[in-house]
Amino acid sequence: MKILWITNVLFPDICKEIGRQAPVTGGWMKSLAETLVEAYPDVELAVAALYGSGKPLLEKKIGKVTYFCLPFYEYETDYNPKMERVWKEVKSRFNPDVVHIHGTEYPYGLAYVRANGVQNAVVSIQGLVGVYARYSLGQIPVDTLKRYRTLYDYLKRSVLKMPGDMEKQGRLEVDYLSTFSHVIGRTDWDKEHAWAINPDCTYHFCNETLRKPFYDEKNRWSIQECEPHSIFLSQAHKPIKGIHKVIEALPMILRHYPDTEVYVAGADFTNVDGLVNRLKFGTYANYIKHLMQEKGVADRFHFLGMLDENQMANQYRKAHVFVCPSSIENSPNSLGEAQLIGTPCVASYVGGVPAMLEHEKSGLMYRFEEHEMLAAAVCRIFADADLACLLSQNERMEAAMRHDGSHNARRTYHIYTDIIERK
Repeated sequence: MKILWITNVLFPDICKEIGRQAPVTGGWMKSLAETLVEAYPDVELAVAALYGSGKPLLEKKIGKVTYFCLPFYEYETDYNPKMERVWKEVKSRFNPDVVHIHGTEYPYGLAYVRANGVQNAVVSIQGLVGVYARYSLGQIPVDTLKRYRTLYDYLKRSVLKMPGDMEKQGRLEVDYLSTFSHVIGRTDWDKEHAWAINPDCTYHFCNETLRKPFYDEKNRWSIQECEPHSIFLSQAHKPIKGIHKVIEALPMILRHYPDTEVYVAGADFTNVDGLVNRLKFGTYANYIKHLMQEKGVADRFHFLGMLDENQMANQYRKAHVFVCPSSIENSPNSLGEAQLIGTPCVASYVGGVPAMLEHEKSGLMYRFEEHEMLAAAVCRIFADADLACLLSQNERMEAAMRHDGSHNARRTYHIYTDIIERK
């Protein structure tokens, strides 16, 4: 069975080959690829992605996977008909039985099916950016954000344009879901949105396999070894990720636990030291900086820089609570990673999150709008070691089943065979 994947990131193996730094995103796809080719020797896998304009079409086999690197800009959101000729070349070289496009946000998968037809093609839903657009400013009023506009916002990239940019990508998603007869998803939320666009498509359910360190027993969370009253956030630089809600909740948490500290993966986007940082200082960063100062909590936030998978696992293990405060998500991998390790989790009740977390059993949920509920949930876990340990135990069991690599590879293989048999 010859399977062609079209992905929105380059895998680490091919990055090393072409001298490029491996991305920190997309690790779940690589994990699934490794498990799939190991479990099913009849699978011949090729992975195609874009790697920059002005370069030749590159074909390279590394281990059990053949890589195709296409000569186009990776993050182009406008349809480029020139891709069609290159996709025809890829098909003629590899001749796949099934084409699996990962994600609906970018147009290059559409270029493939317009060049070669949609038969035996399936698209996976990662997020649904067109829906995300409704929540992209994290409920911060536009007039409020305008008061914090920076030079970078005027000259380069305005956060105020984010809803419109996401709506544009959302129109691509409508094209994908209207075109394809087969869709892979993993939550009731994405299933119902796919149905709303194309009620006739066949929806295949399959969970994700996460990166290896999060399954390692040595990274298992324990109440005895975590840093008491510490909170961990996996990212924060966009309004949709909701750090402003944590800032609003923190004074209430500090009232009961004055030693609370918050650790955030990623660079300190509020830093204005040096000319480069000042030039890149954006509107949302300015808003966050002022909000931290207004609430008197700036000294409680610690930005950790870019973390690799082992560093992320260690940070989950050290945290007393992991918070996923997003204004919208489908099934955030950060939440799955935290649950695999067993870090007690608090998450906003949005999108597909309820498919990953049962309130009071495998985590605590709250309404995104209500930072008071967020504060109360964190304080409950800080106050009750038995509750923390119960949540940890239950979420580890649930996440282990949800993200079981062998099961997900088997499910993926069966989806492919089902698509072939429906010819």
